[in-house]
Parts: sequence; structure tokens; C-alpha cells
Amino acid sequence: MSRPPVLRSLQTIVPDTVLHQDEVRDIFAAQPDLGRLAQRIVSTSFNVSGIDTRHTVIDELSQDSQTPETDPVFYDRRSGALLAPGTRARNDVYTREAGRLFVDVARLALDADPDLEAADVTHVITASCTGFHAPGPEYEIVRALGLSDSVQRYHLGFMGCYASMPALRAASQFCAADENAVVLVVSVELCTLHLRSSEDPDTIVASSLFADGAAAGIVTARDLPSPVTGLRLDRFHTAIAPEGEKAMAWTIGDTGFEMILATTVPQIIGDTIIGAMRPLYAPEDDLVGAFDEGAVGGEVEHWAIHPGGRSILDRVQEKLHLTDVQLHPAREVLREYGNMSSATVLFVLKRILEEEGAQVGDRVSAMAFGPGLTAESALMTVTAPAES
Repeated sequence: MSRPPVLRSLQTIVPDTVLHQDEVRDIFAAQPDLGRLAQRIVSTSFNVSGIDTRHTVIDELSQDSQTPETDPVFYDRRSGALLAPGTRARNDVYTREAGRLFVDVARLALDADPDLEAADVTHVITASCTGFHAPGPEYEIVRALGLSDSVQRYHLGFMGCYASMPALRAASQFCAADENAVVLVVSVELCTLHLRSSEDPDTIVASSLFADGAAAGIVTARDLPSPVTGLRLDRFHTAIAPEGEKAMAWTIGDTGFEMILATTVPQIIGDTIIGAMRPLYAPEDDLVGAFDEGAVGGEVEHWAIHPGGRSILDRVQEKLHLTDVQLHPAREVLREYGNMSSATVLFVLKRILEEEGAQVGDRVSAMAFGPGLTAESALMTVTAPAES
């Protein structure tokens, strides 16, 4: 019988420029094209976001620098105006900055693994929805890290905040098909490249939430000697809430990518999460029984919920009867980093493994939501790969 695949060596990085939420709020609220109602929406959205800091690749937004840019692209510090560069200008920054982050975080994941090196990697899966270029990031990783030219490469593009979940599922399936597979999974999102001043409430909400970040991990079913703590990938499930199709969307406009994040999203998630999650637990009688009784939080110790926003976390916690401790890792990632789209759930998983007291044998539920409205979920078990 083949060994189950394990996610190990999770690593994360963020750009150096830090955005303090109150300072960014004041910049957006001060834009001359905003009416009083939009100004109030900006203040409310930023103040109730649950975010203290975010990170960005846009150095112009740094409040630590007092030297104005000679030829600003995104933000003119002299006038205080947010600019509106075209999609090409934004994507050029993505191509440069995302490529570096993809390579750096992938290298960190490999360097962190005591048993695996570049020559062992058989597959690379990348995920990103905030830019495009070809050859793509999976190609750049292979070339920069000296991986074999024969490594199988896959890129999941424009799927939104849930993309890391199907990336992990695909990695799991590759390992089930080949017991020697070693799959490098990498997500990089530069959401701040597409922030913009607007009077549209959905756009304002998006501007108050999204941030930049990168994450990578290794999935393999190999029997490796070092007892490195990881996550056994037990099961995945996908669900769609069709009533949310227009409530969360991601399109390409003339001045960047345009996010639609309606204020109805938390309500839709709350109304549909029970039906979306139940099939994940159905194969295990004790788990599905607890789920039906509203007590699954007593069986599943840790919850890696994608922090799409504070109100989403509130609604998930209410519907699944989870404790404040179980929501702590998601809320802390939101507070420190904001919503980094597909990379965010990997940040939460890393925090659970390293800072939330996870023990071998603990169960972990992961959930991420994105356009569609699609809900991706996974059930995992904390394990040391050397153990069966």
C-alpha cells in the first residue's frame, strides 16, 4: 500500500515595504475624486478590516521614505495622488518582482528540507492570479534552481484566492500516481499592483484588504529519514455557491485587474458552508457525526481558514461553532499580512505548524474561497514523515 503524500518544508516571504493600515487609509480617503460617502466607506472599510499591516512591492507607497520619486508610477508623494498606470505598466512590475519572489521562496523551501534537494524535484506547480508572462514562473524556478529540464511544470493562473488548494490536490494526485514524486508547490501574489482609487464600494473593500506575499512547500510520499513535522494530505473537496458567481470576480481592465468583492460574500459563505464542507468529512463516521451535531471543532483541532476578510472569518466561526483559539491563526495572518490571495492559506498552515502548538496526529481543516463563488477545502493530519 502506498504511503500518503505529505506537505513539508513550508516557507513564506513578503516584500520589504510595509503598509500601515491607518496610513494607507488616509491616502485613499484624501483622493480628490472621492465624494463624502466614498470617504466614509474608505474609513469604515479600512478601520474594521482586522488588518494592522500589509506588504507591497511598490516602494513608492513606503511612508518611511521622504524622498519623492522623480517619475512616480503608482503614487505621487508630492501631491498625495494615487496614480492610474495602465495594465501593461502594472504587469511589467509583476513580471520583474513576482519572478524574483517565486525563485526565492522556492529556494527557501528546498533549503529548509533536510532530505530533499533540487535533483529530487519531479514536478513544479505554481499559482498566481495577479499577473501573466511566458515563459512563466514555473519555468523560471526550474532554470534558476538548476532543476532537471524534464521536470513536469504546471501553472494555475487567474483562479483567485483558492488556487493553492487545487495546487496541493494536484500535487497529492501526482504522488499517488508515482510514489517517488517530489512536487514543489509555489504561490506568489502581488495584489497591491492592482489597488486603485474608486468610489465603488466593492473596489474600496478590495483596496482595504489585499496585499503581497509568497509561499512554497514540498509534497511527497517518499519514505524520508528525518522526522520533519508536516501535513498529511488526507482529502480534498470542491463546492460551488452559484448564487455568488457575480459577488466575487476578477477581470482585466485598462488600468489593471479589477476585483469585485461584494459585501454579500460573507453572507453567501455563511449560508452555504455547511453543504460545502459536509462531503469532506463524510468518509469518516466520527467526523461527519460531529459535523452534523455542530461539534466538528471538537474533533478537528486546527483550522486554516483563508482570511478573505474579518467578516468572512466571523461568519465561518459562527456557522461551524469554532473557538477563538481555532480562529487565531487565520486572524493573526490577516492582522499581520492582509489578504495575499492564493498564498494566504499557506501562511496560515505554516503558522499552525510552528506557532499554534500543533501535535503529531492533530487534524487540520483548510478552507479557501474564490471567484465562482468556489469553496475549496482539505482535511489534513499533522505528522512526522518518518512515521507511518
